[in-house]
Amino acid sequence: MCCFSRPVISVSATNIFARADADWQQFLVYSMTLNAKSELAMVLPVPVRIGTDENDFGFIDLSGYPDFFTEMKKGFPVPKTRSDWHFGCSATRSAAAPALKVVRVGSFEASFVPTLPDFSRLDERFRLPAETWNKLPSYQDYGFAVFKLKSGEAKIHPMAFSFPRRDVKALFFPTVHIHDGKVHPKAEFDHTLYCQPSEHERPQLLQWAESYADAGRFMNVEKARGLVLRNQHCYQKQMRGQLPNRDTFVSIAA
Repeated sequence: MCCFSRPVISVSATNIFARADADWQQFLVYSMTLNAKSELAMVLPVPVRIGTDENDFGFIDLSGYPDFFTEMKKGFPVPKTRSDWHFGCSATRSAAAPALKVVRVGSFEASFVPTLPDFSRLDERFRLPAETWNKLPSYQDYGFAVFKLKSGEAKIHPMAFSFPRRDVKALFFPTVHIHDGKVHPKAEFDHTLYCQPSEHERPQLLQWAESYADAGRFMNVEKARGLVLRNQHCYQKQMRGQLPNRDTFVSIAA
C-alpha cells in the first residue's frame, strides 16, 4: 500500500519489482512520479514475518541506478504493427523506548517501523493519523517502510529494500493506495509490476508477459546491487484504470 501523510496532487507511472531471495527474504523496488505541494512521508505497509525488527529490514540505495525501471522495460519491447509504427496511528510512548533509526538512502530519509505502536518512536513528520490505521484492520500486524519525500513534481528514483516475508509461497506488491486520507473501494491504477521468479516458479505467471531474454541482456546488473539476477528472465504485468483498491499477492509456489 502506498499511503501519504499529507494530500498529494497526483501520483502516476508507478513501477514495482519483486523477487524472492533465500532465507524467507523478498526484495522490493518501488518508483513513481509524484506531485505534492509540501514535504510529506510515504508509508508502505509490508507483510513482514512476525517479530521482525529494524536489524532484519534492509534499505538499499538505488540512487546510482535511476534508470532501473527504464532499462527493465526494455526487456519487453512492443512490436510494431501496420497501424502503429511507434512504441507505444497513535500509541502511548514509553519513556524508555528508543527513537527509531532514520537512515539516508540516496535522496531519501527512511525508517522501518516494526509495528503500529512503534510509530510513537518516530519523528512526528513521518507519522499518519491514528484514524487512518483504524480504517485498515488488515494492516494491524504489518511492518512499515517510511520515506520522506520533497515537495513539487518529480519522478522518484527507485526506493528499494529487503524484508523477511511472512508467506514464502507468494510475492507481495504494495498496490492499494491512499492519496487523500480516505480508503476507497476502487482506485485509478497506473501501475506496472515486474518480478523475476526462479525456474520452478515460472508456471505460476502464465498471465504475465515474459522478457525476450535474461535480465543481463537489458539491465545493468552491477548497478542493481543484487536485486536482479543476470541469467533469469523477468515478467511484467500492467494494471490500468479503475480497479479494486487492494494489494497484490502473486503465488510463486511450485
